[in-house]
Amino acid sequence: MATLSAFLFISIDGYYKDIDNGINWHRHGGEESDFAANSSQQEHILLFGRITYQMMAAFWPTAMAKEQMPGVAKGMNQSEKVVFSKTTNTSDWHNTRFLSANLLEEVKKLKQGETDITILGSGSLLTQLTDAGLIDSYQFMIDPVALGKGTPIFAGLKEKIDLKLTASRIFESGIILATYKPIV
Repeated sequence: MATLSAFLFISIDGYYKDIDNGINWHRHGGEESDFAANSSQQEHILLFGRITYQMMAAFWPTAMAKEQMPGVAKGMNQSEKVVFSKTTNTSDWHNTRFLSANLLEEVKKLKQGETDITILGSGSLLTQLTDAGLIDSYQFMIDPVALGKGTPIFAGLKEKIDLKLTASRIFESGIILATYKPIV
């Protein structure tokens, strides 16, 4: 059975997007790039909402992405991508499929497979899947920056969740990678 993990960049004050829905405040340095490149080489299904998918699809297949972060670009471009959207159903990005049916039922089907699944960003999906108890682990790259305003992680969460820290790593840049599992 596959596991479902969430991976997000967040600011020290808990935002995953700034007030303009951007993530350019996240530091993409040497150690973080190496970590991302190593992680992207693992076989997994990438799970997106439409907005995050469109942002990713606009960058990762480009020559700039392949030049700036070749390992990450390779992994992103080769990975299977599943996008939940009621408004978009086509893309030029290789290995992408769109689903518009019931999110929870479709994710339960994906979890019946062999390939692990990773949500990248996609706050609305994250919250819905958290509420449904379908996420097995959370990885947060916590940037040492306070945004003051933006989109908070877990916006609209219906129930409190308790998490247990299972791993952590501090990068030279001051970014902390914290991995949590839900306490059930």
